Amino acid sequence: MADTTFNILVVDDEAQMRDLLVSNLEKENYTTMTASNGQEAIDRLQNGDFHLVLLDVMMPEMDGLTACMRIREFSNVPIIMLTARSDELDRIHGLKIGADDYITKPFSPRELLARIEATLRRSHRFTVDQAATIKIGKLEIDTESRTVHVSGKLVSLTRKEFDLLHLFVQHNDKVFSREQLLDQIWGADYIGNLRTVDTHIKTLRLKLGEAGNAIQTVWGIGYKFEEA
Repeated sequence: MADTTFNILVVDDEAQMRDLLVSNLEKENYTTMTASNGQEAIDRLQNGDFHLVLLDVMMPEMDGLTACMRIREFSNVPIIMLTARSDELDRIHGLKIGADDYITKPFSPRELLARIEATLRRSHRFTVDQAATIKIGKLEIDTESRTVHVSGKLVSLTRKEFDLLHLFVQHNDKVFSREQLLDQIWGADYIGNLRTVDTHIKTLRLKLGEAGNAIQTVWGIGYKFEEA
């Protein structure tokens, strides 16, 4: 990606796999740290600053799926799951509990690097060349800390909810179809349906309270943000 240095946490119980992943990442100028199980990964995340996690599923002490759920209790860091299992239900479960992408072993370094870059691009695209704070109506959005206040009160949003809101306020009055929102926020490789968008919009409106009325339904098309 651009000149920004991204720090990636590599989590796998196999030392050979960790070394291989680290070697490929550092060739692309990513900085890395490793963990050998889920609990160690959580400890690393709670004490460090990471832009993305590569998280193996099958590990001792704490498996990757459990670790993913635990991580989501305190962090919105992007997570790409790594697994030797190709069952669709496993992939869907991983995505539902908070993973951003899922890649099946064995995979080529080129495919993994492409997925990492796409995930980082989606997560960080809003922070480049934009004002750190956006004030619109009762909303105040801090793009650096990724926090939202409504009438001065902090509102807790998930990463996807924040990205949806930020996209809307950056394109005031523009109508987005559900397909466009799914593609821009979840990515073209997301396994899911358009109801995912409706569910997140509904929850986002509820969390924003009165300010949520600015997110309007355009019947037959999708949604738009219109400042009251």
